Amino acid sequence: MKLFTGIYDYCINLSKHRLAPVFLTGNSFIESVFWPIPVDIMLAPMCLAKPEKALHYAFLATVSSVLGAVLGYGLGYYLYDPWIQDIVIRFGYEDAFARASGYLHRFGALFIIIGSFTPLPYKIVAICSGLIASQQAGIGLGAGQLHLVPFILVSFLGRGMRFFLIALVIKIGGARMEQKLRRYIDIIGWLTLVLVAVFFCYYMIKD
Repeated sequence: MKLFTGIYDYCINLSKHRLAPVFLTGNSFIESVFWPIPVDIMLAPMCLAKPEKALHYAFLATVSSVLGAVLGYGLGYYLYDPWIQDIVIRFGYEDAFARASGYLHRFGALFIIIGSFTPLPYKIVAICSGLIASQQAGIGLGAGQLHLVPFILVSFLGRGMRFFLIALVIKIGGARMEQKLRRYIDIIGWLTLVLVAVFFCYYMIKD
């Protein structure tokens, strides 16, 4: 059953739309605030469709993602209690929020870079950073490094590394990578679903 091939073709066709860069920019911005759809889902097909513009797309994704993270940071700094806290609870992000807070206290700004490459939603990292900065908390690598300017600089580094790495790999692979990816996309898709199901069942049993 080639379910994922159809989805893949749809994403590739959508990525060729003349407004695709606008969609990418908007998605990257709101993903760092509240949106659940990862940037990679739009960035990768766009880079596959037009490898010559891959680095440009990575730049758009990085800038808009960091701008969204600044808004998320502001929400954590100014509005966490009670507004954002209620939203975190409503959407079931309590565990992720607690983990991000713990890592930020332990590793400081270094975790902002690490957080760019983990499944932990970046919006959580941004909001937690703002909250911790508002509390004037001493953090793992020195107080003050989660203030706004260091947060922006490290976010550019972390998000930029992630998005430009995706763009470079696809740009180098080119059409050959696109053909191989399409050939095996259903296998990859179903394996991913199985892994997610196993992971979910493990944590259900563990709890």
